[in-house]
Amino acid sequence: MTLIHAVTTHNKSLYEDQLAQYFRLRHDVFVSERGWEQLRRPDGVERDEYDNLNAVYLLALDGERVVGGQRLYPTALPHMMSEVFPGLATRGVPRAASILECTRYFVVKERRTGRTDCRLLAAMQEYCLEAGISAVTAVVEMWWLPRWQQVGFKVRPLGLPTLIENEPCMAALIEVSQRSLDQVRQVAGLRGSSLHRENAAATHYERVPHVAA
Repeated sequence: MTLIHAVTTHNKSLYEDQLAQYFRLRHDVFVSERGWEQLRRPDGVERDEYDNLNAVYLLALDGERVVGGQRLYPTALPHMMSEVFPGLATRGVPRAASILECTRYFVVKERRTGRTDCRLLAAMQEYCLEAGISAVTAVVEMWWLPRWQQVGFKVRPLGLPTLIENEPCMAALIEVSQRSLDQVRQVAGLRGSSLHRENAAATHYERVPHVAA
């Protein structure tokens, strides 16, 4: 069964192989599939300045194989929306210790018709609830809005859609709540937690951010 593993600076040494897979898959998905040419690298590995000690990764693992993932990052620090896409958030870029940004979300092609997507969305809500996070921001393609609404998420657009890489995109804020977690589990027929805690102490978000590497 696919489980979602929370990987932080505290337990990342246990996931070196899986993180290497995740960064290669990011290049496959966002460059080879979606055509984001500015991310192309000769080594086929997609990493950026936000892949540092402050990042938390939720990795969907089928055994040792990565089949999906996402990155959470503190908005109290300079982050992708504040530094790269501030123009999308015409209502202001939300920044607080209780708000994280979600980026680099994907599910591998052959798992997009199953429950992996819902497990990742449920794990995001569960992880954030445990860590005292009230909301998550994201810059996404417009098709994400009905998807989030379908699984019962409460979403607030932060501005009007804008074309990015020839795709209409928007900045949005997702409310974190037990109700949203319960709804996505119900929609997907998930029973109980999908979030695996290899090291329980390591799954909690650090309120005092590290200096970016």
